[in-house]
Parts: sequence; C-alpha cells; structure tokens
Amino acid sequence: MALAVGIVGLPNVGKSTLFNALSGAGAQSANYPFCTIDPNVGVVPVPDLRLDALVDLYRPASVVPATIEFVDIAGLVRGASKGEGLGNQFLAHIREVDAICHVVRCFQDDNVVHVHGQVDPLADMEVIDTELVLRDLQSVEARHERAKKQSKGGDPVERKAVEVTAHVKQRLEEGIPVRAMDLDDDAWEILRPLQLLTAKPVLYAANVAEDTVAHAEDDPLVARVRERAAAEGAKVVPISAAIEAELANLDPSERAEYLAELGLEEPGLHRLVRAAYDLLGLITFFTAGEKEVRAWTIPKGTKAPHAAGKIHSDFERGFIRAETIQWDLLVELGGEQAARAQGKLRSEGKEYVVEDGDVIHFRFNV
Repeated sequence: MALAVGIVGLPNVGKSTLFNALSGAGAQSANYPFCTIDPNVGVVPVPDLRLDALVDLYRPASVVPATIEFVDIAGLVRGASKGEGLGNQFLAHIREVDAICHVVRCFQDDNVVHVHGQVDPLADMEVIDTELVLRDLQSVEARHERAKKQSKGGDPVERKAVEVTAHVKQRLEEGIPVRAMDLDDDAWEILRPLQLLTAKPVLYAANVAEDTVAHAEDDPLVARVRERAAAEGAKVVPISAAIEAELANLDPSERAEYLAELGLEEPGLHRLVRAAYDLLGLITFFTAGEKEVRAWTIPKGTKAPHAAGKIHSDFERGFIRAETIQWDLLVELGGEQAARAQGKLRSEGKEYVVEDGDVIHFRFNV
C-alpha cells in the first residue's frame, strides 16, 4: 500500500487546484504513471534527477519511479470537530493518511472569496490546528476514562495508559500538537491505536500569487507561515497552485519555456512532492539494467536484507550480499561493467544500512 499524504486546508485556499495539478502533471509524464484510485486519491511519481540520469545511462525498456499517494481531503471549517460542514468526513479521511500537507492561502484575490473575509495565514493555520487538537482531545479523553476503569484490576499497561493520557490531555488543552510532545516509546505504543491527527507530521504549502512565486522568499505572508512552521520544526514549500495548474495543461516542450519566463528552474510540484517524500522519512535505492531502471522506496535506516525484500521475499530470505555503488559514481564510470572492472562496486553484508541513492544488485540463494 502506498504511503499517503493528505492535502488539507480551508475552503478557497487552492487545495483542490493543487491536487488537480498533481494529477495532471503525473498523467502527462510519459514514463511516470499516474493513477486515480477514486476521485480524490492519486498516486504521483517522485521527480528524481538521479533516476533520470540512470535512464540516460541504461536506456532501459521500462522505467518505474518512486511514487507517493496524495489524498484531496474535504475542506475544513471552524467547528469541524463537532461535525460542522464536512468535518466528520474530513477527520475520518485524515486518520487514514501518514502525513499532512496543509495548504495555506498567501495570496490576495478579490475574485476568490476568503471563508473568513480576509487573508490571514496564521489565523487559517490556527483554525485547522484547533479542530485537529479538539478531535484528538475527544479521543484521548475517552481512552483516559477507559484506562482508569481497566487499571483497577492492576493491569500495568492500563496504569501506564492512565498516566500517558493524562499528560497528553493536559498538553492538548494547552494547544500543543502530539507530534511536538516529548513522549517515550511506551507512550507512543499506547497512543498509536488512537490514530491521533496531531501526531502526524506536517508540511506547509504556502499558496502564493502568480507574480510572487519567483521571489516568494521575500513575501511577508510566506514569512509568517515560515515563522509559525519553524516553531514546530515543519517545512514550508512556497508554490502557486494557479501556475501549477497551467503547467499541467501544457505540452512538456512548452513547460520549460514557461518556467523560464517565470524565472523558475522547476515546477513547484517537484519540490512539494520531494518534500512530502522526505517528510515521511523515506529514501530511495535503485536497481538498474537494460530491461528496467526502478526506484524503490524504503524508510531511512533499512538494512540490506529488508531492502531486498521490497523486490521479492525470496531476496530477503536467501540474502547473501548486496553489491552497491552510489548512483553518481556509477554514472561517472559509465555503468556496472566499468565500475566492477575498477573495483568500485562494494560488497555489503546483512548489517549494511542502505543509503539514499544506492544502486544495488542483490545476491541471494533459496
């Protein structure tokens, strides 16, 4: 199952425009498949220059990029935690994703009415955060009451749950998201089944005007989002959903020219997708040959046998060693044969922790 990022935000912030641009960009990339699982879910390729370089080197029959799933979640309004608007639908869907991409409006446009009457990124962020905290508070309070009842029999897990939920409840009441709390492994184990919304990592997409995107770093509205995000250790990606929608409708040959006119090196979606991928704590290793060049997604810290298991369970069960080289050195040397001849292929065993950008050939026996 693909790891999923939920796109959230208030109505009229550009959330669905951004999702539609992601969909269009994926659909129009010849070698990068995009698929729609249902009207508001899509699997998008992760743009990767390393993969492109390996494709240029091997000219394979097929190319399979890393992918990430984006979910366009129903717009949120104040009171969603109590079922206002599409709140129940929003909160049910957000429980199912692994991370959150929070789209924040950072543009003025009299033709696009703001749900609260004025553009104020911090106020908008506060609405979303408050509703998520309130819903989490309901979940934690219910677990706390259950733990108090079940701990009367002396169950050590439930006694710990009483302590943990009391602490988390207090911090939530202070407006602190769960992801910002200093919790030990035992506490996380107790909280995990609750699928708390504020426990999920967050990325902010600052949606700016078309004439602002090239110098978004100087935009005062974006600066306010950055300041707020920095306080919780979150990333901010400035992006113009309107421009991304236009790019998605252009032929690939026209996109580069349009980007150059705007003073941009690449679509903002590329940065957004890569940031979301990083947010989930993922890295990429590659397998490469004339038949196929493929990017494989694994969590940071994965050891070689488990990485091999991503390809096939037999690879993990019968793992012998991993022959590996970093992608840039492989490209520089001109391929595996030259790398082997020069002794640049490393032979790694079961304890090897795969590095981002490794090109690996697994040896196995079953």
